Amino acid sequence: MSIRYDVFVADPVPLNVSEPVPNGDRRAFSPLSITLISGERDAVLVDPPLTRSQAEQVGAWVEASGKRLTHIFATHGHGDHWFTAGVLSERFGAEVVASAGTITQMHRNVAIRPGFWDKMLPGQIPDAPVAATTPVGNQLLLEGHQLRIVEVGHSDTDDTSVLHVPDLDLVVAGDVVYNGVHQYLSESADGGRDRWREAIAAVEALHPRLIVTGHKDKTLDDDAGRALAQTREYLDAADELLPRHTTALGFFNSMLERFPTRLNPGALWGGAVALYS
Repeated sequence: MSIRYDVFVADPVPLNVSEPVPNGDRRAFSPLSITLISGERDAVLVDPPLTRSQAEQVGAWVEASGKRLTHIFATHGHGDHWFTAGVLSERFGAEVVASAGTITQMHRNVAIRPGFWDKMLPGQIPDAPVAATTPVGNQLLLEGHQLRIVEVGHSDTDDTSVLHVPDLDLVVAGDVVYNGVHQYLSESADGGRDRWREAIAAVEALHPRLIVTGHKDKTLDDDAGRALAQTREYLDAADELLPRHTTALGFFNSMLERFPTRLNPGALWGGAVALYS
C-alpha cells in the first residue's frame, strides 16, 4: 500500500493592527502550510490553521480528498498551527495528537490568547480548548506506515516537534524550517537561535529528501536541502546584523535588504521590535 502527501497553503490573513510595517506593508500573518498524508483510505492532517475561514477551506479540501481523517497532529504550540484543531476534529471525528511538550505550549498559548491572538484577529478564531493527547511511543500508524513524532526542542518557540514519514523521505517540520517566508525571531533571544540551529540539525539527521515547512511560499518546492540551508542562512544573518544596529528599524532594513524576496516582512518587523525592546 502506498502513501502520499499534499499541501494546502492558506493565504496571509490581515491583522487588526493599524500601524503598517516600516516598508509600507499591512501587518498580516504569514501563509500557513497544512499537510495531508494519505493512504488508500485514511489520512492524517498536520498543523490545522488559525481562523474559522481557513478551517472551512481546509475542511473542504480534506473532504474532496475522499479520505477518512483519523488524526490531526500539531507540531508546536503556536496557535496558528492548532487553534482550529477542535473544529476539524468535530467535523471529521479525528483524534487530536501532539507531543507532551507541545501540549504544554498549547496551554500557554490559550493563556495569552485574549491579549495576543484575539487582539490581532478579533472574532476570527474559534473556541480552542486543549484536547490533544500524546500517542504511545510518539508515533502513529497510517495503514501500516509509520509516522514518527520527533521532539527537537526550541525553534521559533519552545518544545517543538516534527513529523517524520520515512516511507516518503518526508519531514513535516512546522516552524523548525521556513521556506521563502521571513522567520519569526521574537522568541530567539538568549541563545534561542543557537538552540534553533540544534533543532535544524536534528531534522537534518533524519535525512529527508522533502520538507514541508509551517510557513511556505507556495511557488517554491519542498526540497529539503535548500530549505534547511536557507533557514540556517537567515539565523546566521540575524546574528551578524543584530550587533551592527542599535535600533529595530536599522536591523529590519538590513535584513530586508539581505532577503528581499521572502514573504511577509511584518513577521521580521515583529521580531525586530521584540529583540530590541
